[in-house]
Amino acid sequence: MTTDQLSATFAALADPTRRAILARLATGEASVNELAEPFPVSLQAVSKHLKVLERAGLISRSRTAQWRPCRLEAAPLGDVADWVERYRLFWEGGFDRMERHLAELQKGDQDE
Repeated sequence: MTTDQLSATFAALADPTRRAILARLATGEASVNELAEPFPVSLQAVSKHLKVLERAGLISRSRTAQWRPCRLEAAPLGDVADWVERYRLFWEGGFDRMERHLAELQKGDQDE
Protein backbone atom coordinates (compact mmCIF):
# COMPACT_ATOMS: atom_id res chain seq x y z
CA MET A 1 0.00 0.00 0.00
CA THR A 2 1.36 3.43 -0.85
CA THR A 3 1.65 6.12 1.78
CA ASP A 4 -0.93 8.20 -0.09
CA GLN A 5 -3.39 5.31 0.02
CA LEU A 6 -2.70 4.80 3.70
CA SER A 7 -3.29 8.52 4.29
CA ALA A 8 -6.57 8.36 2.38
CA THR A 9 -7.67 5.40 4.49
CA PHE A 10 -6.77 7.12 7.76
CA ALA A 11 -8.51 10.31 6.61
CA ALA A 12 -11.65 8.35 5.78
CA LEU A 13 -11.54 6.60 9.16
CA ALA A 14 -11.09 9.91 11.01
CA ASP A 15 -14.80 10.73 10.86
CA PRO A 16 -17.17 8.95 13.30
CA THR A 17 -20.02 8.94 10.78
CA ARG A 18 -17.87 7.13 8.24
CA ARG A 19 -16.72 4.64 10.88
CA ALA A 20 -20.37 3.99 11.76
CA ILE A 21 -21.18 3.46 8.09
CA LEU A 22 -18.34 0.92 7.82
CA ALA A 23 -19.58 -0.84 10.97
CA ARG A 24 -23.04 -1.12 9.40
CA LEU A 25 -21.59 -2.43 6.13
CA ALA A 26 -19.64 -5.06 8.06
CA THR A 27 -23.03 -6.73 8.64
CA GLY A 28 -23.87 -6.77 4.92
CA GLU A 29 -24.71 -4.65 1.90
CA ALA A 30 -26.97 -1.64 2.28
CA SER A 31 -28.49 1.09 0.15
CA VAL A 32 -27.68 4.75 0.65
CA ASN A 33 -31.12 5.26 2.22
CA GLU A 34 -30.51 2.42 4.67
CA LEU A 35 -27.12 3.82 5.58
CA ALA A 36 -28.51 7.34 6.03
CA GLU A 37 -31.39 6.25 8.27
CA PRO A 38 -29.67 6.45 11.71
CA PHE A 39 -27.97 9.80 11.07
CA PRO A 40 -29.48 13.24 11.68
CA VAL A 41 -27.98 14.58 8.44
CA SER A 42 -29.23 14.92 4.89
CA LEU A 43 -29.02 12.17 2.30
CA GLN A 44 -26.63 14.43 0.40
CA ALA A 45 -24.28 14.58 3.44
CA VAL A 46 -24.27 10.77 3.69
CA SER A 47 -23.55 10.56 -0.03
CA LYS A 48 -20.50 12.77 0.48
CA HIS A 49 -19.29 10.45 3.25
CA LEU A 50 -19.79 7.49 0.92
CA LYS A 51 -17.72 9.18 -1.79
CA VAL A 52 -14.84 9.65 0.69
CA LEU A 53 -15.07 5.98 1.68
CA GLU A 54 -15.23 4.92 -1.97
CA ARG A 55 -12.18 7.03 -2.94
CA ALA A 56 -10.28 5.43 -0.04
CA GLY A 57 -11.22 1.99 -1.38
CA LEU A 58 -13.17 1.11 1.77
CA ILE A 59 -16.49 0.59 0.01
CA SER A 60 -17.70 -0.28 -3.44
CA ARG A 61 -21.06 0.33 -5.05
CA SER A 62 -22.79 -1.78 -7.63
CA ARG A 63 -26.08 -1.59 -9.48
CA THR A 64 -28.77 -4.23 -9.40
CA ALA A 65 -31.79 -2.87 -11.28
CA GLN A 66 -32.82 0.21 -9.25
CA TRP A 67 -30.89 -0.87 -6.17
CA ARG A 68 -27.33 0.45 -5.74
CA PRO A 69 -25.94 -1.45 -2.78
CA CYS A 70 -22.81 -0.36 -0.95
CA ARG A 71 -20.40 -3.06 0.14
CA LEU A 72 -17.48 -3.02 2.57
CA GLU A 73 -14.06 -3.54 1.01
CA ALA A 74 -11.85 -4.63 3.88
CA ALA A 75 -8.45 -4.79 2.16
CA PRO A 76 -7.47 -1.22 3.09
CA LEU A 77 -8.35 -2.00 6.72
CA GLY A 78 -5.96 -4.93 6.57
CA ASP A 79 -3.26 -2.59 5.28
CA VAL A 80 -3.91 -0.24 8.22
CA ALA A 81 -3.69 -3.21 10.61
CA ASP A 82 -0.36 -4.23 9.05
CA TRP A 83 0.96 -0.69 9.45
CA VAL A 84 -0.14 -0.51 13.10
CA GLU A 85 1.33 -3.96 13.78
CA ARG A 86 4.81 -2.57 13.14
CA TYR A 87 4.45 -0.58 16.35
CA ARG A 88 3.08 -3.39 18.51
CA LEU A 89 6.52 -4.44 19.76
CA PHE A 90 7.23 -0.84 20.73
CA TRP A 91 3.99 -0.66 22.76
CA GLU A 92 4.56 -4.03 24.36
CA GLY A 93 8.13 -3.10 25.19
CA GLY A 94 6.85 0.04 26.90
CA PHE A 95 4.38 -1.98 28.94
CA ASP A 96 7.10 -4.47 29.87
CA ARG A 97 9.38 -1.63 31.04
CA MET A 98 6.54 -0.12 33.06
CA GLU A 99 5.78 -3.50 34.63
CA ARG A 100 9.44 -3.94 35.65
CA HIS A 101 9.51 -0.43 37.10
CA LEU A 102 6.33 -1.04 39.12
CA ALA A 103 7.76 -4.33 40.40
CA GLU A 104 10.91 -2.50 41.53
CA LEU A 105 8.80 0.16 43.29
CA GLN A 106 6.76 -2.53 45.05
CA LYS A 107 9.93 -4.36 46.08
CA GLY A 108 11.34 -1.09 47.47
CA ASP A 109 8.17 -0.60 49.53
CA GLN A 110 8.47 -4.13 50.93
CA ASP A 111 12.14 -3.61 51.90
CA GLU A 112 11.28 -0.59 54.08
